[in-house]
Amino acid sequence: MNYENFNDYEKKELESHFSNSEGNVFAIITPRQVDRGALMSRYSRTDKTMRRVYIDEFLSNPNRGLEFYNRVLLEYGDDSVAELGTAQCALEWISNISAQKIEDHRIGLSFLEKSSRYVAFDKKINGFYKYFRDKRIMLSNFADSYIKSCDLAFDIYTKNILPMQQYLKEKIPIDNLQFYNSKTNVDSPFCSLQNSTDIDVANKVYNSSIKAKALDILRNLLPSSTLTNLAISGNGRAFEYLLFTMNSSELDEIKELGDQLYNEMKKYIEPFVRRSRDIQSTSNSNYLSKTKESISKILDKDFYQKFYNVPENDTSHDMLHENKGTIVDVKLLHHLPNIEAEVRLASFILHEYGTNLSMSKLLEYVTKFPVEKRHEIIRAYFDFRENRRHRPGRAFEVIDYSFELITNYGIFRDLHRHRLLTMSRQLLSTKYGFDIPKEITELGIEKDYLDCMHNSNNTYNSMVTTMPIEAQYVVNFAYRYPYFIKMNLREACHMIELRTTPQGHPDYRNACQQIYSWIKHVHPVISEGIKFVDMNIYDLERFKSEKSTALKKSKLDATTNNHL
Repeated sequence: MNYENFNDYEKKELESHFSNSEGNVFAIITPRQVDRGALMSRYSRTDKTMRRVYIDEFLSNPNRGLEFYNRVLLEYGDDSVAELGTAQCALEWISNISAQKIEDHRIGLSFLEKSSRYVAFDKKINGFYKYFRDKRIMLSNFADSYIKSCDLAFDIYTKNILPMQQYLKEKIPIDNLQFYNSKTNVDSPFCSLQNSTDIDVANKVYNSSIKAKALDILRNLLPSSTLTNLAISGNGRAFEYLLFTMNSSELDEIKELGDQLYNEMKKYIEPFVRRSRDIQSTSNSNYLSKTKESISKILDKDFYQKFYNVPENDTSHDMLHENKGTIVDVKLLHHLPNIEAEVRLASFILHEYGTNLSMSKLLEYVTKFPVEKRHEIIRAYFDFRENRRHRPGRAFEVIDYSFELITNYGIFRDLHRHRLLTMSRQLLSTKYGFDIPKEITELGIEKDYLDCMHNSNNTYNSMVTTMPIEAQYVVNFAYRYPYFIKMNLREACHMIELRTTPQGHPDYRNACQQIYSWIKHVHPVISEGIKFVDMNIYDLERFKSEKSTALKKSKLDATTNNHL
């Protein structure tokens, strides 16, 4: 039943602001973000319908949305209403260092970044490779060595893209693979294909998979100064917090990006971001700087001496290590004892589906269950999952795990994207050595690769004492990097099942396979809920995915042609 009747004039006025003027379900399409958010917020404090609020309050006053937010946000400080306004933006030609710091803000913001698997970074712009040239570095005595180091990395990367692809084709010949055969409607060896379209599709799938594999391997050479593009979608509250921290950054690049982002955001969602440049911004900067200063006093020279337990002149812990292949170190730091974890999970499952059951009594009651009963409850919770998109329920969030990982920087960048991870990391360095993909050695370019890594290490060491923040720019993706992650079982399930799919990068697949093995070791029955982990190893990771995409496209094309 429709309880609202608009006259013809009102319906005409509503056309460009709502998807319909009669139904009780509609989309808000009014063009200005401040009006959309203000309408939703105003809507919660009146018995009028939203479209009636628009007619009565917004139609005659084009500044109504702006006035509303100025009053609510600035006078009352009601932060939650800032989530009702959204914006999309793009930051181009920014370093990977800045991209990572921005992507630290995972709640309320969604990111899409230029892929290092599908896009080569070999093109020059006006004669220069695409890496960030920090002003402080360019004005320092390190400018020449910095440019030399980055140029060397890009030179080796660029000249080996085609040779690496050719080597991979020799290692994994197209004749050894199977492709969709439209005549038999099943996969067949490449040499069996007769249809010209099948042959063309097979070549495209193969070449695309080979290129992705080659770029995966060679990205280890890229320095962290490599320029990328980043698209962000999010709500006003998240953008405000992002701008707070960008404004407080010690890195000039991030501060300047923050200024530019603020200037663009204020054109469309000014009420949401205005406080990021007022007295609250200064207060936030003071809070962060004072906190860092206070902790730094604790992390004095004596602390580090005792931590490493080495004489002052011993620098053995700083020696550069070369790791043939990719070494992924995963340590489980914290988990609940198995019985306690099972009792907690079973209790939450029963609470989720039960009625009038108190959690405190459930925990006490389930503790007395026999093992078989606990396991029956836990397995029933995930037994009917048919694929990884059937997400486990909220009860999985009550089990936590903490891990320490030491992986190359490239792996970190991939795992960092998971929003629900709690992550702690430090500045990039060359202290932990670097990985050498086996294909680098097999192709015969290990000497060039080592020259690149050692050159970067020398440049980093010359810079780090006086410019520790900026020194990160020269560190290559191959260098190993320690970080800490904490996640609940639900997020672990999502990450492990997603990141171990055949098309995943072999390095982060390895990391997630190890995380799964640890969970399985300490919680064997609970780990059964992670039903779609793939523990296999693949030579051509993108092949299955590319083949599946090509098959879907061919079916779509056939359907389209049949309708013409």
